[in-house]
Amino acid sequence: MSTSITPTLLQKLKNGQNVYGTCITSTAPMWPAAIQRTGVDFVFIDTEHIPLDRAELAKMCQIFRALGITPIVRIPEPNPFLACQVIDGGALGVVAPYLESTAQIQELVGAVKFRPLKGEKLQNYLTGVEEMTPELKQYISNHNAANLCIANIESVPALERLDELLSVPGLDAVFIGPHDLSVSLGLPEEYDHPDFEAAVRSIIHQTRAKGLSIGIHFSLEPARQIQWMKEGANIVVHSFDVALFSQRLQHDLSIIKQAAGDSPNADTTTSLTV
Repeated sequence: MSTSITPTLLQKLKNGQNVYGTCITSTAPMWPAAIQRTGVDFVFIDTEHIPLDRAELAKMCQIFRALGITPIVRIPEPNPFLACQVIDGGALGVVAPYLESTAQIQELVGAVKFRPLKGEKLQNYLTGVEEMTPELKQYISNHNAANLCIANIESVPALERLDELLSVPGLDAVFIGPHDLSVSLGLPEEYDHPDFEAAVRSIIHQTRAKGLSIGIHFSLEPARQIQWMKEGANIVVHSFDVALFSQRLQHDLSIIKQAAGDSPNADTTTSLTV
């Protein structure tokens, strides 16, 4: 009898597959099973903008992992100790926000790919000053084999330094933060502006040319995800639970109100700062 092993999210990306997920903000106990039924590969749990404490986050990560869904957590700041902390709690992917220097990405790689090493020894290994013993190298590789290291690229300085940022060994993927990127470009929330689209296109093309994976998080219509997948995005971070719930409820209530002769007047736009 053969036994099949489900590939990790990192393995799927290395195999050239697209992966699909959504942002989750709710800690309700019935939510993970409902999310599993949608067939997502991963959930994006944002602790930068969402008020989640460490215990809540760990419970969410452990439950999603038990259901075969990869938890990817965005930490609130580029901090290697926070990155290690969320992995200890159950995260399999870490996103650090607003990265603009190679040093920041190297710190993130060290936290995600070289746990539990820290301090001077870690820095020596990362910079090539010191070589690991074969035993330590194998241990570190096995210990962090499924971990995804993801950089948030969401500013003009990051765009200007993108080639060097993407060249740091150990980085697996990029998430584009459209809201912050649009603001940094001086085009707040102008997601159809030619300059914004040119910036996103450049980030996607440069990232894929480096052999890395990339996604962009939009809470609007699916057409935007399809648009950027055609440009090369292979990680779909579509919408978030509150937006999806409110959009569907507004849609259904609009139909019911029209049938009853009442005027549907709800605001149909729901956005999340990312």
